[in-house]
Amino acid sequence: IFSPWLIIVGTMQIIYAASTSLGQRNLKKRIAYSSVSHMGFIIIGIGSITDTGLNGAILQIISHGFIGAALFFLAGTSYDRMRLVYLDEMGGMTVSIPKIFTMFSILSMASLALPGMSGFVAELIVFFGIITSQKYFLSIIFQLIF
Repeated sequence: IFSPWLIIVGTMQIIYAASTSLGQRNLKKRIAYSSVSHMGFIIIGIGSITDTGLNGAILQIISHGFIGAALFFLAGTSYDRMRLVYLDEMGGMTVSIPKIFTMFSILSMASLALPGMSGFVAELIVFFGIITSQKYFLSIIFQLIF
């Protein structure tokens, strides 16, 4: 009964949080808005009411749990080392903290759901779950996200 509304709310959540994340200058706030955007994929996977969509939502929960926790840890570590919070002040991280920068870059790519990373697989499974559900008119809305 509520699955179409879950899909619509999840879609709006993804669009709003991703667009708000781009305007943030604070690193932790940007990661937090990205986390809210990832929660939208979980809501869409649950709203699909298919085994594939629910499996994708569970994988997204696990994947985002590890990636989000590691990104927040590295943001806190870089703050302790450099005492900088805003992104426009963080130039030259490769020189001052190269290992943290390398890990942060890899985890940022995983958070962006680039192919080969766990976030990509989770979002792809959610996408397949919404396509195989009986809600064809809502799959058009979800396809606009990709």
